[in-house]
Amino acid sequence: MNQNELPIEAIGEDELQRPQPADEPISEIDSRDLYQVMRHTIDRLERDQTARGDLKILSRTLRELRYAFTVFRPYRRRRKVTIFGSARTAPEHPEYLAAMELGRLMAEHGWMVITGAGGGIMEAGHRGAGRDASMGLNIMLPFEQSANPYIDGDPKLVTMKYFFTRKLMFVKECSAVVCLPGGFGTLDEALETLTLMQTGKQTVLPLVLLDHEDGSYWSDLGGFIEKQLLGNGMISPEDVHLYKITSSVDEAIDEMLGFYAVYHSMRYVKDRLVLRLKQRLSEEKLAHIQDHYAEILVEGTFEQRKALPEEAGEPDLANLPRLVFHFDRRALGRLRMLIDCINGRGGQ
Repeated sequence: MNQNELPIEAIGEDELQRPQPADEPISEIDSRDLYQVMRHTIDRLERDQTARGDLKILSRTLRELRYAFTVFRPYRRRRKVTIFGSARTAPEHPEYLAAMELGRLMAEHGWMVITGAGGGIMEAGHRGAGRDASMGLNIMLPFEQSANPYIDGDPKLVTMKYFFTRKLMFVKECSAVVCLPGGFGTLDEALETLTLMQTGKQTVLPLVLLDHEDGSYWSDLGGFIEKQLLGNGMISPEDVHLYKITSSVDEAIDEMLGFYAVYHSMRYVKDRLVLRLKQRLSEEKLAHIQDHYAEILVEGTFEQRKALPEEAGEPDLANLPRLVFHFDRRALGRLRMLIDCINGRGGQ
């Protein structure tokens, strides 16, 4: 699909113009200071006589991420869903079929599909989406992990040595995450995504935990979370709104597309959180938000306005209306509920 012909539901942010992570201040696009910092760091590593093994980790990490950024850069305006799941799921298994259907339908909506590029659920996601709408982040392992035939040899495939750089790219480059059942790696990916959102290290996005129709993998985990974590006060009641458990592919897709129905993206500008919206909120909706979400404010009220002057570096988003407020950064679960409210999807 031509990048200039994307449906509106598949258009995200042009990340060439925006900082990472989301709470970095927006500034003029001049990165000479950062190059200087990196060169200075390299000089210090040499002066410190850093061990060769440590230097190999740093060198490989830098090279892997540089190449991955280069591969993803042409596609950053297009929304993507990352699909996690077992590499061992057989093609006839209901979970494989669900992942394939998910990939197919999301590609029809103009989204791309990112997977770990291996077999099982990863293969299914790429098989459903097709090569043109697929991106892969493979991992070098002594067993089990070669690229599946639907992404093998594609220029949109990146092979990485380290799990931490791979997981960074999975979450950094996507607009939604769907996890199907899997092993330790899948649990790690699901819970790390959840942790990053709960702690504000990752912008809030749809996280769907997808069982097949007769499965209970994620519903069992949900029961454990509510009984042990919530029941013992280890998480807040609102934190369970950071994920959705379902056994329906259609519900999973509705969760992802519905998240961006009115809400578009967010950015911190100094001490204010800026939600970019696809349309202005009605006065009734704004009054409802003022009444029901005041507890997530550090001070002041919710202000609906045009783009802030500090956002001038993002011209593609200049015309979107904003909801601006001083946000209590501990209230990420409630923030997700606010976004649902903005989208007309419940959540008080």
